[in-house]
Amino acid sequence: MSVPLLKIGAVLSTMAMVTNWMSQTLPSLVGLNGTTISRAGTSERIVSALYPSPEEGWQIYSSAQDADGKCICTVVAPAQNMCNRDPRSRQLRQLMEKVQNITQSMEVLDLRTYRDLQYVRDTENLMKTVDGKLKTASENARSLNPKSFQELKDKVTQLLPLLPVLEQYKADARMILRLREEVRNLSLVLMAIQEEMGAYDYEELRQRVLLLETRLHSCMQKLGCGKLTGVSNPITVRASGSRFGSWMTDTMIPSSDNRVWSMDGYFKGRRVLEYRTMNDFMKGQNFVQHLLPHPWAGTGHVVYNGSLYYNKYQSNIIIKYHFRSRSILVQRSLSGAGYNNTFPYSWGGSSDIDLMADENGLWAVYTTIPNAGNIVISRLEPQSLEVLQTWDTGFPKRSAGESFMICGTLYVTNSHLAGAKIYFAYYTNTSTYEYTDIPFHNQYSHISMMDYNPRERVLFTWNNGHQVLYNVTLFQVIKTSED
Repeated sequence: MSVPLLKIGAVLSTMAMVTNWMSQTLPSLVGLNGTTISRAGTSERIVSALYPSPEEGWQIYSSAQDADGKCICTVVAPAQNMCNRDPRSRQLRQLMEKVQNITQSMEVLDLRTYRDLQYVRDTENLMKTVDGKLKTASENARSLNPKSFQELKDKVTQLLPLLPVLEQYKADARMILRLREEVRNLSLVLMAIQEEMGAYDYEELRQRVLLLETRLHSCMQKLGCGKLTGVSNPITVRASGSRFGSWMTDTMIPSSDNRVWSMDGYFKGRRVLEYRTMNDFMKGQNFVQHLLPHPWAGTGHVVYNGSLYYNKYQSNIIIKYHFRSRSILVQRSLSGAGYNNTFPYSWGGSSDIDLMADENGLWAVYTTIPNAGNIVISRLEPQSLEVLQTWDTGFPKRSAGESFMICGTLYVTNSHLAGAKIYFAYYTNTSTYEYTDIPFHNQYSHISMMDYNPRERVLFTWNNGHQVLYNVTLFQVIKTSED
């Protein structure tokens, strides 16, 4: 979970991510919609899910109510030779999988809370220190002149709203501990049921799982957008391919799609490798090949909602290729955009058009001649590829090593080589910019692709034939239910 206001959010530890991938189960919130379901409606769906046909399980022949309003049902158990096909076993496996997913998500939240706690404590101590200085100044007004006294007082007034926010964080941290304990208890119950099938109320179990999912979803919803303040040490996932390339997972939120795609090279390539899971990608196994109808240019590709968006070779045309149907759904020219190394990043590689996605949708980063080679940002409509809005950042693209979007903000690195740092940020929500100084370790000294994935909350990079991840730290404001 994230820390309110001055909370550092989205810091996923290396250990947590690698453990999840090695178990082939990335944390997922699919289906955690928090909807309150009536008991009657739930019962109907449970019956439908558990007993799909008379041959596979228990048969409910009739139902009625007695004079006191109690439910009366006539039920016939399945034949003995059908017990091994009882759908309750399948339902139990599904419940166990949900518990595993919830547990992994809770571990991530718990780790974030632990790492951010010290920062919050430091903030609280700082506020108390400033408040103490103000009291001292109030008792001895001669120690400060009127102007500096008023400035100090204004700063303290701005800090005072942090107190209830810090209290909310402490409550959130306690809630995480309680949720983790409940999940552990539920796991024990499910294991006991696995030994003695039919000895527990399946409806009650399902309701408890749904309740936990709802509460977890409410907690995860607080992990909103924020301002980038730090990048972790690199996590090398694999070493494969040539010096240039790109790799990615689906950036759509939410998504249960755990596939990984790899595209080696920066021009005239058509072969896309699709791996079933991150673990398969790490081992280089269980993959299928897509042969694109048209070759690509650069490494600025992105997968969004099951489709690959890429720049067609020797053109400023963007193509939307659907993986399931293996077909082009739409293609459109990005008007005025340079291509074929007219306005690339500092490393070249036909990187004129960079497509990316964040919490706000699909984006294109490029340049035009009227913009004098400065970076242009356009938000795209994913279905039609129509440009919805455009911003001129004023930053020369040839001076940028790479760029990526987080929460509607474009972050630009000053180089693709060793010693690079995140040097520039452009905020589309206010059409303003600032120069930043956020270092990161360029371990293999030549980055040819760097994209943020809002679902994973990490940076994907292709670094000199190595596929590398970076965790990010976001400064974010958390709204409580009372706001």
